[in-house]
Amino acid sequence: MSKAVRFDEYGGVDVLEVRDVPVPVPAADEVLVRVRAAGINPGEAKIREGQVHERWPATFPSGQGSDLAGVVESTGPGVSAFAPGDEVLGHTYSRASQATYAVVPAGQLVPKPPELSFDVAGSLFVAGTTAYASVRAVAPREGETVVVAGAAGGVGVVAVQLARRTGARVLGLASERHHEWLRAHGVEPVAYGEGVADRVREAAGPQGVAAFIDLAGNDYVALALDLGVSPERVNTVVDFAAAEKYGVRAEGGMAADDAATVSDLAALAARGDLDIPIAARYPLDEVRAAYTELALGHTRGKIVLLP
Repeated sequence: MSKAVRFDEYGGVDVLEVRDVPVPVPAADEVLVRVRAAGINPGEAKIREGQVHERWPATFPSGQGSDLAGVVESTGPGVSAFAPGDEVLGHTYSRASQATYAVVPAGQLVPKPPELSFDVAGSLFVAGTTAYASVRAVAPREGETVVVAGAAGGVGVVAVQLARRTGARVLGLASERHHEWLRAHGVEPVAYGEGVADRVREAAGPQGVAAFIDLAGNDYVALALDLGVSPERVNTVVDFAAAEKYGVRAEGGMAADDAATVSDLAALAARGDLDIPIAARYPLDEVRAAYTELALGHTRGKIVLLP
């Protein structure tokens, strides 16, 4: 048997249960992975709460999770890229990674670099691809100033580093307890909250802000436009209503979920060129506690389940 997170109705963390389920069997072009780590993400909480039912409805009983890293247990017919014992990382769109075993299409897995820990590898996909797509969408250029709202969150810590790699100057909106980390990674921190527009203008200086990445919502799209950023250089991954209203970009992880991108991100992290801080680790049985901590906000980096 396998253990897996399940919920039978929309609701808070109390609807989450860890149940005994049969070990899934890989079909053609699929891989059975013994999961060693699975990241958790705000989008999963929104799905479980029913907040995005119109866009991403749940089918009950529902599993949960997409990020994962682990060891290949077996392969289905037609799989030649992986063999039992291989260490891998990747994702599933079947809401199934928060389990001791998960079946994953072979094309959604890449080899895990030996230098990369399982907890970082297991939390890389959603944050990494979302950050990559966001930075690519606003196309920072060397010397330009880019603002990242939500700069210390799971996606933000990756986005600010990828933006810095373009040669752009990065202003990171975050609470003051994260400012030291941002400075250490070449990012100029700006406190969010009342008066943030004036603080951004002051920090940006005469050249102004060229691009804006919104990872937090809270009317940051409107702020970006007020700062004079062109709509085509604003990207939000949370405020879809604002994206439709103002005509800004809304490119997230699904725009960059190819194996080559995931491999590149994994290689950067393995070399130490991409820092993904792990804020907390929880055993699978404590999934409710993990999402409770996530809901508190202000977490730097990722929270990971260790099945």
